[in-house]
Amino acid sequence: MQHQYSNNIWRILACPYCGHPVEKIDLGAICHYCHEKYVYTDSGALDLRLKKPKTYHLEFELGTSLLSKSEFDFNKLSKNITPEVNFSGTRVPFHLTKELLSYFPRAKGKNSLMLDLGCGDTVHREVCELAGFEYVGLDYNSPRAPMLGDAHSLPFKDSSFEFILTIAVLEHIRFPFVMMREAYRVLKADGRFIGTVAFLEPFHSDSYYHHTHLGTFNSLKYGGFQVERIAPNKSWSVFMAQSRMDIFPRMPRFLCKSLVLPLSLLQKLWWQAGGLIPRSETKSDRIRNTTGAFTFIATKE
Repeated sequence: MQHQYSNNIWRILACPYCGHPVEKIDLGAICHYCHEKYVYTDSGALDLRLKKPKTYHLEFELGTSLLSKSEFDFNKLSKNITPEVNFSGTRVPFHLTKELLSYFPRAKGKNSLMLDLGCGDTVHREVCELAGFEYVGLDYNSPRAPMLGDAHSLPFKDSSFEFILTIAVLEHIRFPFVMMREAYRVLKADGRFIGTVAFLEPFHSDSYYHHTHLGTFNSLKYGGFQVERIAPNKSWSVFMAQSRMDIFPRMPRFLCKSLVLPLSLLQKLWWQAGGLIPRSETKSDRIRNTTGAFTFIATKE
């Protein structure tokens, strides 16, 4: 059964190879400029992945500094005191914290679109629709994704979305600078880009680049974004990430947490006794240096 896309979504679809609009046909879509056809998969998703190699040109300016140590706050994420959306009483995926949800934007109009980039099984659909958006889920190979596409060459017109969400995707991108440029291209001015990226998680699902806080900042800035926050996930420490994902895979979360708790407490006590060991790092540094993943919030000016 084919996924049904609204006229609002068809309006923004573009050929991932040449960037020109595609037209709806019985078997999928066609680009009349480069004559490429895109068909529905057996799962019913329109397959807008690249059909042939594409060259993407990037330039880097060398010899410039990123930022000074005191120029940006990489501390843990605090709850937004003026959230735009009320998610109380809503079923929320466990990986979306209250702090992160408090930064979700509200749709500006009834035709507002958001992109769940790397949507998987579309677990974020409910919270995004509650914020007033029409949901567009894109994944590279998930059988339950409404649409298939490549983050390196997004099949959408420029300035199509008010909001882009990408959870635990960036580490699986072969060319992260290209993805950042593409995300920036399809986001509207004043749009918000929210996501997470692995840091000290173990290798998983062909992950390419696990990002430090500086790497995340650098990738976002290269894409053109105004970076608002990059914060460590305090509850997802390296101990939990490594134990839950690799050392004790599929172990119930509460049991895994009980196993790593003594080590976490010992680490905290050792840092509190920092006077015994000369060091300049703070508690915030410890959390940042030992987190399993980072959260980022950025905008397009």
